[in-house]
Amino acid sequence: MSKKKKKYYTVWKGHKTGVFESWDDCKAQINNFDGAIYKSFSTLDAAKKALEENYKNYIGKSSKFKSELSDAQLKKIGQPNYNSISVDAAVSGNPGKMEYRGVDTKTKKQLFIQGPFEEGTNNIGEFLAIVHGLAFLKKHKSNRIIYTDSRTAISWIKKKKCNTKLERTDKNKMLFELVDRAENWLKTNTYKTIIVKWETKAWGEIPADFGRK
Repeated sequence: MSKKKKKYYTVWKGHKTGVFESWDDCKAQINNFDGAIYKSFSTLDAAKKALEENYKNYIGKSSKFKSELSDAQLKKIGQPNYNSISVDAAVSGNPGKMEYRGVDTKTKKQLFIQGPFEEGTNNIGEFLAIVHGLAFLKKHKSNRIIYTDSRTAISWIKKKKCNTKLERTDKNKMLFELVDRAENWLKTNTYKTIIVKWETKAWGEIPADFGRK
């Protein structure tokens, strides 16, 4: 069995900021902290360097995207609707530690973030992110649409059911309590928000992407 590579965690916003050498130490700084911002690095030097710089240089930052689609295909798809929010999830292992967030599609300003949750999956995170987005937009009486890059999550929303095969355990009890609340919200609320598939092949990674790939 190969030895798991050590990671170092930079926390820009949390109960305490700094570089932490274990996930448990990092998690203690970001749990229950609204708008926590952090990222893992493979070396201590890289983590320290990132701490001294603006997190925007690391979170959600990618090289200039160039689509491989033809001009005709791109023209047919068009540009994103910026009167929108974008949601996405990230998971370390599947199942593994999972989190999700929502951002303004144009500015990438973070609107909400939840997690990390123990023993979750990417599909559950995508599902919860959409429901959170629906509730967020309804609360603010917004006419914006929601972008997601998960067809699976869209189908679950339509069925008002998180159709995961992940087993419930003591470890993911808190996560499934949130899933139950999300399903109940879908069954007891109405909304006019349109949920749209983000065209990754045309536009690149969704703006809510955590940038940790």
